[in-house]
Amino acid sequence: MASFTKTIKKTSVYKVFEIGCGSGVTANMLHQSGYKVVGIDASKMGIEQANKAFPQLQLYHGSAYDNLSDVYGQFPIVVSLEVVEHLYDPRQFAKTFYNLLEEDGLGIISTPYHGYFKNLALAITGKMDAHFTALWDGGHIKFWSMETLKQLLLEAGFRDIYFIRVGRVPMLAKSMIAVFRK
Repeated sequence: MASFTKTIKKTSVYKVFEIGCGSGVTANMLHQSGYKVVGIDASKMGIEQANKAFPQLQLYHGSAYDNLSDVYGQFPIVVSLEVVEHLYDPRQFAKTFYNLLEEDGLGIISTPYHGYFKNLALAITGKMDAHFTALWDGGHIKFWSMETLKQLLLEAGFRDIYFIRVGRVPMLAKSMIAVFRK
């Protein structure tokens, strides 16, 4: 945890880009903490709700596959929470993320955690089919472990990759957070 705190303290700039801002709740929390936030989301309805609830924020309709850096520039911090598991082309997402992030910038991605013991627990309890259901419209289409997410980030050119498991006990964590640098 010390290295995560050290990573956060190195970042003294207050501009953040959020890929997948949804209804704007996280963007607003960051805004209230003093950050200047720009965000996009693929859901037109989500952006309409976000702009209605938080008119002071810069939240736009857009895709994680768009060349967002051409439109919005680069940022010292880029965040994407619970998005990558919904994407058909995670490498394009990683490229978009990389292009948005300034040199030595801080990246943060969260996604549901999948590891050997969690998957074993799902199988033993008979909950594997419900967890990996194909019947969830708009649901998860990719299931990430720390190794697979780390590989994606390394392929994209990121470095200093650090993981935190959150929710429940670590071996059965609900989600994981990857913190890294460009």
